Formats: sequence, structure tokens, C-alpha cells
Amino acid sequence: MATDQDRRGTGAFAPRFILDRRDAVPALIGRDEDFLVVSGLAGTSRDVAALTGDGAHTYTMAGAMGGACMIGLGLALARPDRRVLVVTGDGELLMNVGALATIAVMNAPNLAIVCVDNGHYGETGYQKSHWGRSRKIAAGSGIKATRTIASREEIPDGARLLREGNGTAFVVLRVKPTDPPAFKRNMDPSACRNRFRAALLGAP
Repeated sequence: MATDQDRRGTGAFAPRFILDRRDAVPALIGRDEDFLVVSGLAGTSRDVAALTGDGAHTYTMAGAMGGACMIGLGLALARPDRRVLVVTGDGELLMNVGALATIAVMNAPNLAIVCVDNGHYGETGYQKSHWGRSRKIAAGSGIKATRTIASREEIPDGARLLREGNGTAFVVLRVKPTDPPAFKRNMDPSACRNRFRAALLGAP
């Protein structure tokens, strides 16, 4: 389990995990209304909900670990006129890492994936994760446009990739293993589904 020092980003993880997710995620995504957003569960769902005000154009997962990337791919293929952003964590993505191979083959030009990597399993007690090479796994799966963002100076390059790629983009955002925003999101699955469907179909 990570020590308090590690969780604050002042221990052994400091050289690679220096960004605060509460600042870095909004800086990377920018104007969230530009996307249909699907998040993984736990920390990234709170990152997204806090950034968007739990907006109708977001679908934040709970309990369905490993599903975010494939839901994002399905949305991107169904709505090629909309940009789709998946924001997920290193632990959630490990549950279905094989999805990256299918995503690479389809190479939807309107799909971008952000892996918020804090090097720990935040949902279950902050045990150290064995992920660590997510960009290499994405590239090895065949995704051509990949970046690792580990400092504030690199964020603008990652932000451009989310919007300007002509194929699927994959960005790893290295953050300290600190808590995500304290945001209470709507946990009614039926209401969330209906509002997201309205946003997906362009209903007023």
C-alpha cells in the first residue's frame, strides 16, 4: 500500500507523478462541451463530473469496471460527427486492456482516450498499480497517436492531440496519487442514461 508520503507525491513517485489531477485534468481537456464524454469509475468519474458540472454530455461509470473505452468506441462509430472523449484510470483500463487492440484496428478519427495514471488503485486502498507503461501498451496495440503528459509544459501538446488527430488518440496523464475532486454526482442510472441519450441525439 502506498505511504502517505507517496500519496502526497513527495516520495519515490515524485519524479514521474508530479501533477495534481484537480488542475491537470481540466487543463488537458479544456472546453469539455466540445466532446461527448465517457468516464471510467471512481476517481475519473469525479474528475469529469466536477469539470462538467455533471453535464448531460457526460456519462460517468459506476461499478462496470473496464467498459469505458469500448463504450467510447461505440459512440465514436455511431456518431462520426461528434468528438468522443474517454477519461479513464490506469486500474479501470487494466480490466479490459485488450480493448486497445480493437480500438486501434477501428482507428476512429473522432475518438480520444485519456488515461489518468496515478500509479495506484485508488478505489480499493491505494495499492501500487502495475500499469506504468500504458502509452507503450497503447502503441503496441497499434494506436499511432500517443503521448505521455507528466509536466505542465507538456499539457498543451496533449490538449491539441485530443482535438486535432486524424485517428484515435491516446494520452497518458501522470498525476500524483491524491484524491480527486469532492463532487457528488447523480447516481441514478436511468436519469443519467436518458439525459446522455438526449445530448447524444442532439435534443434541446
